[in-house]
Amino acid sequence: MPAYGECQTAEIAAAPQACFDALTDFERLPGWQGAVRDVEVLERDAQGRGAVVEYVVDARLKTVRYRLRQIYDEPRRLASEYLGGDFRDFCGEWRFEPLDGGRRTRAELDLQIDPGRFVPGVVRRAISDAVVRRALSDLKAHLES
Repeated sequence: MPAYGECQTAEIAAAPQACFDALTDFERLPGWQGAVRDVEVLERDAQGRGAVVEYVVDARLKTVRYRLRQIYDEPRRLASEYLGGDFRDFCGEWRFEPLDGGRRTRAELDLQIDPGRFVPGVVRRAISDAVVRRALSDLKAHLES
């Protein structure tokens, strides 16, 4: 089964650092990321940041679990390496480009998923909606509230 991907962008009325900080405050993600049911930091790096993080996400038709190694390029990029879970492969990255002298941000989430088996289009769209579109809209709402 081939991998599929999605890349979405949103403009957010917050600095890139605020976007980066919100997404790397892993323990608080379930409080404002609607699809995220649970997050557990399994390992931390030398700076105390989450190095290996396990997520439980409600993809509407199915709850999925996966572990990612976080790759930091603060505050411009937060990428991940798939370590295991309900997919064959799952990787993505957040990119933050400053706008208006750094007062606003163009946030982009680029995600590639290989489920390892046939997944009907309706399920792919539900996962994409939960993980990509909702993640961007929830980040925007969280930082602009």
